[in-house]
Amino acid sequence: MSTDMDKHSSEVEKIPQKRMETYGVIGVCGVVGNLAARVLMDHGHHVICTDIHSSDNCPFIYTLNDYNTQIYLDEHPEAFFKSSDYIIPPPSLKKTSKLFHKIKESSAQLMEVEDLLKQITPNKPVICITGTNGKTTTTTLLKHFCYNAGLKPTEHGFMTLQGNIEYIPPLQCRLDGDIAVVETGTEGNKGDLKFIMDRCHPSCGVITNINPDHLNNGHDFMHYSLIKGELLEELKGKTVVVNGDDPAIMALISRMNYQGKLVTFGVEHEVQGESKKKCWCGEEIILHETVSGVGYYECQCGLKRTIPDYLATNIRGNSFVLQTHDKKIEMEMGINGLHNVYNALGAIAVGHELLKMPLEDIKKYLITFKGVPGRLEYIYESENLDLIVDYGHNPSGVETVLRELHKTYDKLAVVITISSESGKNGDVDIIRRAMSNADFIIPASYYSRLASEKYISSEKIITPSVEPEKFREGTLGATKEQVIEGFKKGLECDVDAVVCMGEAAVKYKEDIKIWINSKDNLIDLQDYK
Repeated sequence: MSTDMDKHSSEVEKIPQKRMETYGVIGVCGVVGNLAARVLMDHGHHVICTDIHSSDNCPFIYTLNDYNTQIYLDEHPEAFFKSSDYIIPPPSLKKTSKLFHKIKESSAQLMEVEDLLKQITPNKPVICITGTNGKTTTTTLLKHFCYNAGLKPTEHGFMTLQGNIEYIPPLQCRLDGDIAVVETGTEGNKGDLKFIMDRCHPSCGVITNINPDHLNNGHDFMHYSLIKGELLEELKGKTVVVNGDDPAIMALISRMNYQGKLVTFGVEHEVQGESKKKCWCGEEIILHETVSGVGYYECQCGLKRTIPDYLATNIRGNSFVLQTHDKKIEMEMGINGLHNVYNALGAIAVGHELLKMPLEDIKKYLITFKGVPGRLEYIYESENLDLIVDYGHNPSGVETVLRELHKTYDKLAVVITISSESGKNGDVDIIRRAMSNADFIIPASYYSRLASEKYISSEKIITPSVEPEKFREGTLGATKEQVIEGFKKGLECDVDAVVCMGEAAVKYKEDIKIWINSKDNLIDLQDYK
């Protein structure tokens, strides 16, 4: 005897089930294709992937280990085109290429990455962090706060890639997570930050500082400041957290007449140096520095440093007293350096103001943060000698790190593996600032050696016996061999610490460790001095 329930079930079975559409992603071994595939899968779509590279030459394939997707490597097979309802090529694919024509001739619908970003919008708070120095540490520390507070930040997952330009932040903030905390950089061109901001839809932004260190293409400092100002344009009516000790930032906010919630941070600390920064009024501001490029200032146009909303006072080593408009609380960091006090303040301000984390909870989170690999990272420590690598790769970054290290060490040698983004002027500036804060300078990269030999004369400069070959690859200034040779020369100096600085220093730190840990070298280091 059939029932109404049986009849209903029979009717349901007759209704055809809609097939899940398949998104085919080309270039999954590249950064953008890899992220696009993961964004689609995180939002419940069925994805298949392809790339002409083999598994041995697919550097980020490990990011797909937890996903259920078909990956075609070594070629773009017909099965990929026949199985795809939509095909997403990499933005770099030329419209005149054979592969693009093959996509157009297939039955699949072409979907550009821009279309994907419009179809899938961030469904979470997005915090964009920019600045000349301190972006990575501030971003990583704020994510550390989030993890401890039970929030899951989106992670692009590329272990060897900073990932802060072009399509990477917009795609990262669409990955699975409760919140997106994304580092946003520029290549020094107008529109760089606007491109990212327009696609990230941020609810809050952070500017750590603006220093004349990333200038290229003949641009001046004011042009570079306006690029950072693109973040302010996007965040009108929202929240911006900024370094109030930086006159460049505060002048920019005034010039752009920023309308939104402004939260400032800064420190109360003895002056460590003096420099100048150009003001929009046309005058140069005398800056009494706490760290490179920021500090106490007053311009004749009326711009002057005021007490920040989040102020660090009584700074002693890695501890300080945080003072807000209604509270004082002692904080302790798991990392060292006055520059890291600034980084911590930016993260604390966002955590408390935007995410409503109690300061008492932030205090517990802060002490457990042990830093970012490659930022003041100790690769060897002994009673007589410490060996350090640091990513600092521009004049203010180098100066800030060396100033902090000279508070700890009586004698310091610095190995420069950098080729400045600002060309000759940057290379010379890096050497000069190193000379003011270190006892020995070893120019290991081709361009740092060129700057030291052609434009600077000092007994502090010690050149490796092997002259480096001409080399520069993006911001990578030196080869592995140049780094090792420079490092060896640094160990010949009578010092308490050797710090190897630059992207190459960090990239090849494992090679430095291997050299250190070879039996004979390790014995020599243990007997040092």
